[in-house]
Amino acid sequence: MNSAATTGVLAETFGPRQGAALRAKQVALVILGIAVLAISAKIKVPMWPVPITMGTFAVLSIGAAYGARLGLATILGYMVVGALGFDVFAGSSAEKFGLTYMMGGTGGYLVGYVLATVALGALAARGWDRSMGRMAAALLIGNALIYVPGLLWLGQLYGWDKPILQWGLTPFLVGDAIKLALAAMLLPALWKLVGKARG
Repeated sequence: MNSAATTGVLAETFGPRQGAALRAKQVALVILGIAVLAISAKIKVPMWPVPITMGTFAVLSIGAAYGARLGLATILGYMVVGALGFDVFAGSSAEKFGLTYMMGGTGGYLVGYVLATVALGALAARGWDRSMGRMAAALLIGNALIYVPGLLWLGQLYGWDKPILQWGLTPFLVGDAIKLALAAMLLPALWKLVGKARG
């Protein structure tokens, strides 16, 4: 199997590959990605102990599908839209928005979104999104990159004497496991469809 068949990301498998047409495709994908991130952040699925929000699922999936560069452009575009005051984050609202919201308790997780997007894109470019096992491992890494700065920021913001893990980690683990399983199945399945379409 040649290297061309084992490297690259899903976004590179269709459409133009060079010139102005490629740039137009990339701009369209960034806009689409920002819209998907904004919509996914607002989706809440009832679950114990807390509802599942689909924001992290979208972040990790877009990172893997777009690759590090395009994924980074997309997640930074999403952050800019949020910083401008648009209601695009899971906990933002008409009363809580923009930089004030971003510098609150969710700030560290938003930094983690950027780190996780780049990491998933880099791992996907190396073929980690072609199998469920490696995709699951990549997603675990991505989740860790979201939680570490998120928890560090919560501790810094509210004090380490507070129950930081109970606030920012343990209630979300069940939902994250479900989202991880879905994403670990989705990306390899899409690659199989690409292979069949090429065949």
